[in-house]
Formats: sequence, structure tokens, C-alpha cells
Amino acid sequence: MTPAKVNLAEAFATFHDHWNPRVAGDINNFQVKLVKLAGQFDWHHHDHEDELFLVVAGRMKMAFRDRDVIVGPGEFIIVPHGTEHCPEALGGECQVLLLEPGSTLNTGNVETEKTRKALERLD
Repeated sequence: MTPAKVNLAEAFATFHDHWNPRVAGDINNFQVKLVKLAGQFDWHHHDHEDELFLVVAGRMKMAFRDRDVIVGPGEFIIVPHGTEHCPEALGGECQVLLLEPGSTLNTGNVETEKTRKALERLD
């Protein structure tokens, strides 16, 4: 397999919907996913998977039951498995790179209209 370079701006420009992660690459059992956020997501947790949220553009609030963390461009937050959380885009659209195991379901322990069981690939 030949290594491929990914331009994040170009990759984000290929889709326009929100809360629908796309797989941009694979690293062992992990996946690099790109997602656009708008508004608030659903409260959920992941029993076994930690998640890294890297904000590429816009601002995001990661709500936890005991506090909120604001994450801006060039910043990331790691949500440990078992931790209930609720991401929210602030002030419009937010573009986020996710790094998480390939087995991670975007809505974790809940199933809603935002649940995506099969993700599209950007390659």
C-alpha cells in the first residue's frame, strides 16, 4: 500500500452534511475520521473506545456531566471510554478530525437518527 497524503481542507470540501463521519485513513485498528458538526449531538458514552477530537475549523464545546470544555482550532480533547459526553458546535459549523478505533459507533451506547453503522470512505 502506497502512503497517501490527505489535504484536510480539500477532504472537508468533499461533503456538506453534519454528524456523518467519513473515514479518511486507517492506522492499525484505528481510523482517522472527518466530520462536520452543527448544533448539539446526543449524550452518549463508549464502553470500550477512547476518542480523540481535533478541531480543524470552528469551535466545539465538549460537555461532560460535571463541566464543559471549549475546544478551538488546532486543539484536541481525548474522551476516555466510559465517559458520558455531548459534543456541540459553537457559532456555526465545526470541522473535526476524530482518531478512534474502527469499531467505534458514533453514537456509542445510544441509537438515534444520527447513528451511522456503516461509514463512507474518502479515498
